[in-house]
Amino acid sequence: MCVKGLWFVLFGLAATGVLRVSGIRIYTSGDVEAVNGTDVRLKCTFQSSATINPDLVIISWTFRPLKGGREESLFHYQQKAYPPTEGIFRKKIHWAGDVMGGDASIRIQEVKFIYNGTYICQVKNPPDVHGPVGQIQLRVVLSASFSELLVLVSAIGGAIAAVVFVLIIIASCRRCKKRQRQRQMEDSEEAPRKERKDPTVCHPSRAIHLYLSETSVEIDSSDGMISDPSTKDSSSSEDEGPSSDDDDDDDDDSD
Repeated sequence: MCVKGLWFVLFGLAATGVLRVSGIRIYTSGDVEAVNGTDVRLKCTFQSSATINPDLVIISWTFRPLKGGREESLFHYQQKAYPPTEGIFRKKIHWAGDVMGGDASIRIQEVKFIYNGTYICQVKNPPDVHGPVGQIQLRVVLSASFSELLVLVSAIGGAIAAVVFVLIIIASCRRCKKRQRQRQMEDSEEAPRKERKDPTVCHPSRAIHLYLSETSVEIDSSDGMISDPSTKDSSSSEDEGPSSDDDDDDDDDSD
């Protein structure tokens, strides 16, 4: 009865989260498809209940062929990367992870059909050394599937659209700047024109006022010349009139 009661207590604590079991949690990308002759990244990330110590972390990758057979060591990491020095993966495996970032990924260069199989990722971070392993199924094909082609076309189309959009914005900005420069040039040309005045018009403050006497000024309409002012008045003309007549009468009497 005491043993059963203890088990019930432990089960209850574990269910409520009070009692937590330490262990490494590993996450992988699952099934991966790669075109023959291309590079592929096998993604493997991990989380540890203990603080990550880069000097103690151990990462191991193993490979199990698709047609069956024994597992072979593929890659090892402990303070630094140890790629395979022999076998079909020689000079083909490269480190692509970050220990402090919880990344244990690797990259396979120029995949071949013989690379089809299961890739197993295992991480240890002492004292956190227990936990499940991560598995990735790699399938090497002649050409990309329709879904991958669609994703690739979408990515290329999005990149082209982004470039075109940027070019349109740049062209619009240049047009706006060109129009502003033209307007500024037009305004600078119109400003002096507005300030120009008729040189024949005299400024009121500089005008010379001419005062004419009561003498009349005659203007000959034929040639536009101004004749001498006449100083004779009406009374003088009337006085001269009779004198001329008298002279005429005298001449007649003498005759």
